[in-house]
Amino acid sequence: MTDAAPPLDDLAAAFQIEGWPVRGRIVRLGAAIHEVLSAHDYPEAVAALLGEACVLAALVGSSLKFDGRLLVQAQGDGPVRYLVADYGTDGTLRGFCRFDPEEVAAASQGFARPGAQTLLGKGVLIMTLDRGPDFERTQGITPIEGESLSLCAEHFFEQSEQVPTKVRLAIGSVDAGEGPRWRAGGALIQVIAADDARGDTAEVWERSRALFATLADDELLDPTITPEVLLFRLFHEDGVRLEGPRALRAQCRCSQDRIEAMLASFSPAERADMVEDDGRIHVKCEYCGRNYELDAEAQPA
Repeated sequence: MTDAAPPLDDLAAAFQIEGWPVRGRIVRLGAAIHEVLSAHDYPEAVAALLGEACVLAALVGSSLKFDGRLLVQAQGDGPVRYLVADYGTDGTLRGFCRFDPEEVAAASQGFARPGAQTLLGKGVLIMTLDRGPDFERTQGITPIEGESLSLCAEHFFEQSEQVPTKVRLAIGSVDAGEGPRWRAGGALIQVIAADDARGDTAEVWERSRALFATLADDELLDPTITPEVLLFRLFHEDGVRLEGPRALRAQCRCSQDRIEAMLASFSPAERADMVEDDGRIHVKCEYCGRNYELDAEAQPA
């Protein structure tokens, strides 16, 4: 821990159960996830699915030891065609969805909120590591299985890294006195492979899974329950240590310069086709929803 006061919300942190070959991470999102999800008028089910993806991106991305980005993408043939959550190792988070409103409305008829498989249909979950222009991107892909992206993530780790993993993701609207606002939370645990020093880890892993299974969605979403208290509730008999938390925030990387650079890649004829009735080119960022207006004549040839 540093001398600076640790964040109480919008954070990602690692934790270690004392003496156990089990490692974990926890994410709590308040203002950050509300800003990401309220940037567009998403149906409730779509916002919840994107919220899960953002939590998953922060859980996995916050463990990276290099500067870069982790992209969690999902695509399929269901009402939600595509979604992406983009986590930067500087603690920034953004995301967006493409979907068919009528198909989402039809899928949302019923008592339960439709989940990943209902909304995405037959599709895949993709995790992409981006270390910048000097490195090739690396990807892992797993099928969409189950109604929560947590199940997809567990399959991803088992298949791509052969690491037994349990993931819990929670997303919901919470009224803490200032009206309903989106909140999200998540946690994961992984067992460290057995070796001569640790011996067989199967029994410890089963116990860890059993305790982890008692974690409730409302505990992950409740702004009055700190990560320390939540982890103590789960593992107090054995002791648990929360490592230095990292602050998270919603932040898009769009800018006037980036938009102008993107338009410069089009031919003059293509840019001319983009001009609207007011004589300007209008571009809306898919992530944050910000609208840009550009002078068509000022675009480079």
